[in-house]
Amino acid sequence: MLNDVTFGQYYPAKSFVHRADPRIKLLALIAYIVALFLAKNFYAMAACVIVLIATVIASRVPFGSVLRSVKAIIFLLIFTAVLNLFFHGGEHLLVEWGIIKIYREGIIFTVFFVLRLFFLVMGSALLTLTTTPVELTDGIESLLTPLKWIRFPVHELALIMSIALRFIPTLIDETNRIISAQKARGADFESGNIFKRIKAIVPILIPLLISAFRRAEELGDAMDARCYSGSKNRTKYKKLKFGWRDIIITLLFAALITGVVLLNIYGNRIFPEIYEFIRLS
Repeated sequence: MLNDVTFGQYYPAKSFVHRADPRIKLLALIAYIVALFLAKNFYAMAACVIVLIATVIASRVPFGSVLRSVKAIIFLLIFTAVLNLFFHGGEHLLVEWGIIKIYREGIIFTVFFVLRLFFLVMGSALLTLTTTPVELTDGIESLLTPLKWIRFPVHELALIMSIALRFIPTLIDETNRIISAQKARGADFESGNIFKRIKAIVPILIPLLISAFRRAEELGDAMDARCYSGSKNRTKYKKLKFGWRDIIITLLFAALITGVVLLNIYGNRIFPEIYEFIRLS
């Protein structure tokens, strides 16, 4: 049932993206999210899509694995798309049926909103697929180091985020086992109305929560048994170092943000025929 969800899982490979510094990958993801929300026309959005496809190819991660990460938010995408489509106002009315009104501006806004959310999740999934939890923890801790001056618990925050990502695949496997066990006892999760399906989820949630608390307690006991004391006097097996790959990634995403800004300003002038077609459609 949940086997196709890949968010939080690591895909081992020896690629350009896998060998990059995790700090640069985190900053690149932030830059990509900024570029997505800066994109105001289809040319700028196309530039974001091209960069994402190029990054997936360079990472050697199968496109299917990245696309499957979006399955977890399909319902959210559909729900928000319907809300924006029916309740976003505008000047050019296309459909009017009772209280339901669909405007051309609402359609464009909905398309951009769904695309932003879709590619944002894909970019985030690509980060977790190409970065181990340990590297991710070290990267977050290194980037947030300046906050230590105000006594912010940087290491603890990075550790919490890393453990949360690490436990996503574990909880998915546990959920699949519970569902299989419930089906073997005659439980039905696929028939009936929505209320019966929600009621059928209760026998899954309770064992899952108990299992999650048990795993968390076992993890805490294991860390205490190893005298884990946070970042104080703690050494690292692998030290983070910047390399030529990180310079290329930095230049690529800096160019992406610059290109998106320029396409927002000059895109309609560079491609007037395409702009006129979109405007009249």
